[in-house]
Amino acid sequence: MSHLTCGFIGLGLIGGSIARALRQFYPDTAIIAYDVNKESLSLAKKEGVVDIISEEINEAFLPCDYLFLCAPVQRNDENLSAVKRVLSDSCVLTDVGSVKSGIHEAVRRAGLGDRFIGGHPMAGSERTGYVNSKASLLENAYYILTPSPLAAPEKLEALRALVAGLGAIPLVLDCRQHDYVTAAVSHLPHVAAASLVNLIRQSDSPDGLMRMVAAGGFKDITRIASSSAVMWQQICLTNRDNISDLLSRYIQTLTEFKDAVDRSDTDELYRLFDSARTYRDSFADLSSGPIKRSFRISVDIADHAGALAHIVTLLADHQLSIKNISISHNRESEDGVLRIEFYQESSLAEGARLLSEAGYTVHEPG
Repeated sequence: MSHLTCGFIGLGLIGGSIARALRQFYPDTAIIAYDVNKESLSLAKKEGVVDIISEEINEAFLPCDYLFLCAPVQRNDENLSAVKRVLSDSCVLTDVGSVKSGIHEAVRRAGLGDRFIGGHPMAGSERTGYVNSKASLLENAYYILTPSPLAAPEKLEALRALVAGLGAIPLVLDCRQHDYVTAAVSHLPHVAAASLVNLIRQSDSPDGLMRMVAAGGFKDITRIASSSAVMWQQICLTNRDNISDLLSRYIQTLTEFKDAVDRSDTDELYRLFDSARTYRDSFADLSSGPIKRSFRISVDIADHAGALAHIVTLLADHQLSIKNISISHNRESEDGVLRIEFYQESSLAEGARLLSEAGYTVHEPG
């Protein structure tokens, strides 16, 4: 690929990770960035990720082959009027938002549809900001592209090739199809997880017995309830119709379960659980997806002094960073006593190998 110039309006976690990946895989790329956070820009310049810092959205972005809108959704819409004044006819305009229909409509109103291809890298972290960005964030993650009907096919193909070159997996969808799919497999699960946690909170005894024994399966299916409240508030507002429709359908499936329980309907209960198990087991085992994967294993350890320290030391000696470690006191839905969570899939695989070779029994969740 020839020498590129890429611009970033917003340089947070996702924008910063894309910029880092560009620097890694296309080292000759000229990168221009604007962000309201001047400390992030200074750090990016100091690290050599960004070549040019712009104090505002101005003519500095005219040479761009690609311009990434990476600010919060509402700010992206507001920035379009400024972007329009400095966008060349040949530049590909894209974004990184998790809801696409709104930005497509804003782009259409701005008259920029011929240059716009929406983007949604399905990657993230509970940590935010440029300081936590990393090129590996995009590795093997789906990167959905939603081209405007007016965008030239060659521009879509060029962006697809660029995304693939960053280590991501490009997937082209219509923006409306994207919003419905992500509402089903990402947005609805976050609502369901939050509502389930709130149900337990409201049902718990004064001494917090439910919270104390909540572990294993319950913690796994509600892990995403720890995500940013502000972010999910905004997603529910921007993808309201799709989420509302799927919530109605989800409530109906819960009603089916309740009716089967109320009737003690043996056959129906088996059908509901078995159909879910069969479909769940058909899922591809990929590290990508709209809900970030937890890279964890469970290990059987003996109850004696030094057992935990030996495992931690073994992993540390091989430069493997542990994100979280805990003893599982409720193991009704999982094997292993010690739960170890890593930051990366590669660390998960290496950690499992080291512990197995050291004689430990390692269990990986399905």
